Amino acid sequence: MEQVKMSALAESMQGSEIVKLGNMIRERIRLGDTIYNFTIGDFDPQVFPIPQGLEDAIIEAYKNRFTSYPLADGELDLREAVCAFYKRSLGLDYGSNEIQIASGGRPLIYTIFKTLVDAGDKVIYAAPSWNNNHYTTLTNAEHCVIDATFDNHFMPTAAQVAPHIPGAALLCLCTPQNPTGTTLVKSELEKICELVLAENAKRGPDEKKLYVLFDQMYWTLTYGDTQHYNPVSLVPAMKDYTIFVDGISKCFAATGVRVGWSFGPAQVIAKMKAILSHVGAWAPMAEQKATAKFLYQEAAIETYLTTFKADLHYRLEYIYQGLMQLKTKGYAVDAVAPQAALYLTIRFALAGKKTTEGKILEDQAAVTQYLLEEAGLAIVPFYAFGADKSSSWYRLSVGTCRKEDLAPMFEKLEAALSKLQ
Repeated sequence: MEQVKMSALAESMQGSEIVKLGNMIRERIRLGDTIYNFTIGDFDPQVFPIPQGLEDAIIEAYKNRFTSYPLADGELDLREAVCAFYKRSLGLDYGSNEIQIASGGRPLIYTIFKTLVDAGDKVIYAAPSWNNNHYTTLTNAEHCVIDATFDNHFMPTAAQVAPHIPGAALLCLCTPQNPTGTTLVKSELEKICELVLAENAKRGPDEKKLYVLFDQMYWTLTYGDTQHYNPVSLVPAMKDYTIFVDGISKCFAATGVRVGWSFGPAQVIAKMKAILSHVGAWAPMAEQKATAKFLYQEAAIETYLTTFKADLHYRLEYIYQGLMQLKTKGYAVDAVAPQAALYLTIRFALAGKKTTEGKILEDQAAVTQYLLEEAGLAIVPFYAFGADKSSSWYRLSVGTCRKEDLAPMFEKLEAALSKLQ
């Protein structure tokens, strides 16, 4: 086929490593293999259904024929419900004109980039993190990448952020974080906020300000003593410079329902509305009406989250403890104790090991392939989230995990590890 020249953007975009891995998984399944698929940042609705009250409200909304175009910034009753939800749960005080509804978090993040970032602007983000590298490329911005490490549970520190702050347009923070399932501690977030405020105080009235894209899509899913913190509650002056991203995708296992929102300074939200009106990435009318109704059902939300979180935490803790047992047996594995979300950060430092057939696992890609072929274990390497290709760390997601699969998965995993020298 003739090579076709396309836009510089299209030519520069990298293919998704997760998609490549997904293709490998499908091929193994086609061949009849049993695969324990922990790659998907999604929920199996048969294992984790959405709240019954939300489902009932969606069905009712369709029966009432809420099937027309919604308002460009979202239906007013939903924006008001979002305001009430945050006032009640986090003490955050926002008006309906400071809320933008969209079809999940992705179009909102893209729109925040397009609203605040020009070509050549500096965008600060940590690696690993979800899709910040791709959104930065989409805006032709300058990548200011922080190499997050195990020592800080793969979260950026203020000391790492500080050198990049001068002249930057956007700082991307996600807590609890995808892919790590870890959280920003209070002291570091406070320090980062002070850096942002100090930088903006230096800038003149005609200069662009530095904003924080604060993705808290997983904030309700914390475990044990882990607490979620946000910039505005910690440092109220950050309200002028923080644009939140949130929605129902993760807190209610409603990834396919497609209702998300941003909230922040009214002037920024108004420009986001203008851009999104041309993209058309609206949440469906019926789902908006249903979500507006459900967000006021405090008891139902509390009941759902109690069970939902317990089920997620059980799986995460089981896998964590299983890996720690393998570690005590001398296998080159490790993990970070569960903190939040549906993810576990795990390690397979197997590069350079030799199989019983004499084949050397030359790099981390070979390790990933070996785990898939020999253990039926499918997990996503951190280099799919912008980390170095040599990173031996992985994201494990339990959103499609069935409890009855946990014990046989570990049997196959230990058998596979025992074959390596």
